[in-house]
Amino acid sequence: LDEFVVVFIDDILIYSQSEEDHQQHLRLVLGKLREHQLYAKLSKCEFWLSEVKFLGHVISAKGVAVDPETVTAVTDWKQPKTVTQVRNFLGLAGYYRRFIENFSKIARPMTQLLKKEEKFVWSPQCEKAFQTLKEKPVSSPVFILPDTRKDFMVYCDASRQGLGCVLMQDGHVVAYASRQLRPHEGNYPTHDLELAAVVHALKIWRHYLIENRCEIYTDHKSLKYIFTQSDLNLRQRRWLELIKDYDVGIHHHPGKANVVADALS
Repeated sequence: LDEFVVVFIDDILIYSQSEEDHQQHLRLVLGKLREHQLYAKLSKCEFWLSEVKFLGHVISAKGVAVDPETVTAVTDWKQPKTVTQVRNFLGLAGYYRRFIENFSKIARPMTQLLKKEEKFVWSPQCEKAFQTLKEKPVSSPVFILPDTRKDFMVYCDASRQGLGCVLMQDGHVVAYASRQLRPHEGNYPTHDLELAAVVHALKIWRHYLIENRCEIYTDHKSLKYIFTQSDLNLRQRRWLELIKDYDVGIHHHPGKANVVADALS
């Protein structure tokens, strides 16, 4: 699993670097199915494809992109009239959030409506956010497929609105990630917010980063010395223990150069 085959319920995707590898991978997977007396219906199988649609994505040698046929569920969504409808829309649009730069910032006016004490008022800001989230998946770029044999780079940034991260490899974007601050995080000092962005990236992309070298870039200079600082609070110590599970280097990247992650936050 995740070396040359991905399984989601009863959908199986086998991928390979070459035709020779693919032939061997097919034999291994089909042999494993036979071993456990599992069967694939031939009429529902496709073989030797250079491009495949899988779980709402189009995957090819170029990378991975949003499937324009499945994203119509987002683009055709009617204006939400209730909190439940807002929540349902954000859940569906959120499936494609790795392709949407600034997702949490764009969605903020709508997510405010989900608060219990918030009166439901569909403002012009909500309408703008709604229309933008409907349009973004259609125009999203093709992201590269990560190579787990290579190192990764993560650019992180934080602001009083949220956390933003970009996962990259060989100078190309693999995925975007962002989220709004939780209420208690609004009281964090800048140092802790920037560290929270690093922790967020490591958690959300753990499946890529836990076994690979990763260089992390942040515009908060003092984070370079997090491994040698002795005067840490309990929260920082807890986060440091998590960071030590990874093979990472933390580097200072001036804010002006950290444009993408800064935009996401």
